Parts: sequence; C-alpha cells; structure tokens
Amino acid sequence: MTEVYVAAGSNVEPLINLRRALEVLARRFAPLRLSTAYRNPAVGFAGDDFVNLVVGFDTQLGVHEVVAHLQEAEAACGRARNAAKWAPRAMDLDILLYGELACDEPGLVLPRPDLALRPYMLGPMAELAPRLRHPLLGSTMQELWRNREDGQTHAMQPVDLGWTGAAGAETK
Repeated sequence: MTEVYVAAGSNVEPLINLRRALEVLARRFAPLRLSTAYRNPAVGFAGDDFVNLVVGFDTQLGVHEVVAHLQEAEAACGRARNAAKWAPRAMDLDILLYGELACDEPGLVLPRPDLALRPYMLGPMAELAPRLRHPLLGSTMQELWRNREDGQTHAMQPVDLGWTGAAGAETK
C-alpha cells in the first residue's frame, strides 16, 4: 500500500464542490483522512476566497491511475482540463506526496515542488501528518510548517465542510 496525500481546493461554490469531490474520492479510496478545511485568499490572481484541505488515503493503484481518478473527481465538479492555471477553480486536486516517489515528468512532479512554500497546502498537511518526513527535504511536515521562511502569516480561517463522509472516513 502507498500512502497518498492530495491538496483539494475550490473557489467556485467551494463547499458544494469539495463535498462532491470527497464523495467521488471516497468511492475509490475510502477511508479518507481529512485535515481541517480552511478559507483563504486566492493566490496568483484576484478572485473569490478558496477553501482548501488535504486528503490522505492508502492505495495499491499506481500514481498515474490515482491521477486519472483525481481528474474524474475534478470533472464531476465541472472542471475543464484546459482551464487557465491562475484562475477560479471549481475543483483542484493535486498530489502532494505519493509515498516516497520522486518523479519529474510532464504534468507530474513529485513531491509537489511548492508543498513547503504554500501555507494553504503545508498547514493542512502538517496538521494531518505532522511526523511524516518530506522525502527530499528530510524535515517533518510539522518542522517545515513551524520553520517556514516566508515569515508571513497566511490568513486561513477554519471552515466546516458539512461533509458527513463515507463509511470509515476520518475527519479532523
């Protein structure tokens, strides 16, 4: 089994779309482990606030099969594959970590290069798996969160997703 962590975020009907994506993911990857969901300002463009969280699960599927399932969940939320990068998102699901796998190929770089740089990814990741070591940096997620070099506070307000979850889901 491989332990996978995925960043989930939306700023288009975010609570509805996040619940929809979690339902799709739970059908394939239950039990899901969820961080707290956080509302935070859009980064990289002017737009409505995002709601972000990190989802963890174990799987025997290969990384490309996991990516295909994530894209199915995004499509279920109305995300078009050709959507602009820095624009509003109905759903954005990105693998942060896929076990210890390190790869750099078109469309898939693991571990996610900006995991340690983006508070809206790193904070929920540190909450969900504080003792997990970053495969390349060697520090735990908790250490990376505490020792961020950005020196900034990123406004992240906890949000109740209102997701009752699938059988076996664990929410924080």
